[in-house]
Amino acid sequence: MHSARDRIEYDTWLTELEQIADRLDLSSDARSCATELFLGDVPPEDRSKRAVLAASIYAGSLVAGDGRTQGAVADAADVSRLSIQTRWKDRLAAAGLEPPSW
Repeated sequence: MHSARDRIEYDTWLTELEQIADRLDLSSDARSCATELFLGDVPPEDRSKRAVLAASIYAGSLVAGDGRTQGAVADAADVSRLSIQTRWKDRLAAAGLEPPSW
């Protein structure tokens, strides 16, 4: 759980997360998990935030059992699939979760 300060500081990014989640028709559990993954380790560089946001959405959808493909999330978030591919496992690890081994 993150502080209200975190949510206020990253409000623009959390609004973007909700818009992307709407495009993907994600469940509330997937949205909540993606939010927690994003807020758990937000990069300081603005240029990295969009890719980390997309990776958080992808990983959150997997954890919640509402999985979407990397390509679908990349299209919805306007990032490359490679941006998600190289970051999503780190998102899970930072949250103390194990990535699937498939």
